Amino acid sequence: MNWINNVVRPKIRSFLEKREVPENLWIKCPETGEMVFHRDLEANQWVVPNSNFHMRISGKKRLELFFDDGKFDEIETPEVMTDPLKFRDQRRYVDRLKDAKAKTDLKDSVFVAKGDVNGLAMTAAVQDFAFMGGSLGMAAGEAIIRGMETAVENKTPFIMFAASGGARMQEGILSLMQLPRTTVAVQMLRDAGLPYIVVLTNPTTGGVTASYAMLGDVHLAEPGALIGFAGQRVIEQTIREKLPEGFQRSEYLRDHGMVDMVVHRHEMKETISRLCNLLMKRDTPLPVLDTALLEKPASEAAASA
Repeated sequence: MNWINNVVRPKIRSFLEKREVPENLWIKCPETGEMVFHRDLEANQWVVPNSNFHMRISGKKRLELFFDDGKFDEIETPEVMTDPLKFRDQRRYVDRLKDAKAKTDLKDSVFVAKGDVNGLAMTAAVQDFAFMGGSLGMAAGEAIIRGMETAVENKTPFIMFAASGGARMQEGILSLMQLPRTTVAVQMLRDAGLPYIVVLTNPTTGGVTASYAMLGDVHLAEPGALIGFAGQRVIEQTIREKLPEGFQRSEYLRDHGMVDMVVHRHEMKETISRLCNLLMKRDTPLPVLDTALLEKPASEAAASA
């Protein structure tokens, strides 16, 4: 074998071969079809720049954006029985749980943490839709209750970032029992005089909407989020009428009194901080004024401004 076979031909072959390009470098906007470079999307908190479409983000990433400097302490939650009903459909429930844990690096669909937001101590829980559709089971219910108990112990506001398809069918009645249990925990916050703010993200549906997600002191929602109990098609088939445009979207619910504010993801942290300071009756720092402008006549101050 000579140098042509050993060196030249392999180099020519590698030059002509099609190079593998990672599929996730460019992400398509579901609303407009626009292709966005993933680094640009990440830098913009996973909001598509032109269409303002809010992409789904993981629970831990949401908390990193929420807490100061992205630092928070995870709150340990009680252990529960893994598969109380020995449920099996096309696959065993324990296998589905194992896959979801490996995919998300979470114990269950709800992650609870505490930290500071603009200097104010807060406790927050976030549902990760990537974990079995953010479904509410025994472990998720225990996590929410433990988070609310921690808020009462530390006398902090409790923030709930909801994203769920509803109760977890694999746990049957045990899943549905988390609805009244979390409702009792919300009342515990009320009795302690602590703010409970719910942020409704896309989607928030089913039993979650019928319980703690609609029991907040203030309800915020991200733009375009799907919020409701039953699906639109089910409702249309039941009432035999065509539903209005944008039905069950956050803007529609705000206009009809179900949601207090629709808040952009970039403004969510500041909005929650301001609400908590108001509800906790804390003084918020006022902007620093330029004293030199105050000493000048009005005409000169306006000109210099």
